[in-house]
Amino acid sequence: MGLSPVLDASLFGVLGLLIGSFLNVVIYRLPVIMEAQWKAECAELAGQDVSTAPPFNLLVPRSRCQKCAHQLSWFENIPIFSYLVLRGQCRHCHAPVSPRYPMIELATGALFFFCAWHWGATPTALAWSGFAAALLTLGMIDWDTTLLPDNITLPLLWAGLIVAALGWTQLHLTDSLWGAVGGYMSLWLVYWGFKLATGKEGMGFGDFKLFAALGAWFGWQALVPIILMASVIGAIIGIAMKFSSGLREGGYIPFGPFLAGAGLTAMVAGPQAILRAVGL
Repeated sequence: MGLSPVLDASLFGVLGLLIGSFLNVVIYRLPVIMEAQWKAECAELAGQDVSTAPPFNLLVPRSRCQKCAHQLSWFENIPIFSYLVLRGQCRHCHAPVSPRYPMIELATGALFFFCAWHWGATPTALAWSGFAAALLTLGMIDWDTTLLPDNITLPLLWAGLIVAALGWTQLHLTDSLWGAVGGYMSLWLVYWGFKLATGKEGMGFGDFKLFAALGAWFGWQALVPIILMASVIGAIIGIAMKFSSGLREGGYIPFGPFLAGAGLTAMVAGPQAILRAVGL
């Protein structure tokens, strides 16, 4: 199906670059939108007037420089190319632009390329490409804000069940269903066990939902390899940040980015490869 494996993968890669540019918008704006909604709901419950703010969503207003508010033209929004041509700075005020933006675009393009290379130009490749984009977005949002939005985790969970039912992931729907149940319940039990023992919350409810989504995509058999990989990655990065004084106030590191990283590793290498990597 398609013209050729290389061309199909390249087209997917270009699509991934474009999607990656949009993911940068989602990563920045979705938490802002959620906070505005929470404030509006609190004000409404308190009987206060809810002021009408200018439209702010994933499409409106157009992207701007965060320092001088210069509205970006279409040629300033070309993935990676615009960053290189403009030398990583705003065309208007010359303020530096974070290299994270082209890195996310490049990572999304590479993941889309892999999906088409591995599964061909098929619905399966499209499904896994969407999975990769969702995980990348969730990981970055959680790293920035310690939030895992239901707007992404829940559709990701349902998508895992749907693609299993359609036969696109070569996973029985029963395995997918019990993967979702096992993923949620395992971290839910850890959460309450830790809270009863220490009186503190060790993770957020978003972690339960994300692990449930991973269980839906990979099946219950993959839960142990994924949680092991996430724990190993988290421990290594946590120790490195502690010695480099990079920990946040309170020493808290969100677990979502490591779950997302383990999920992407499982997609690329397979859950069994994770077990071999940790020596099991």
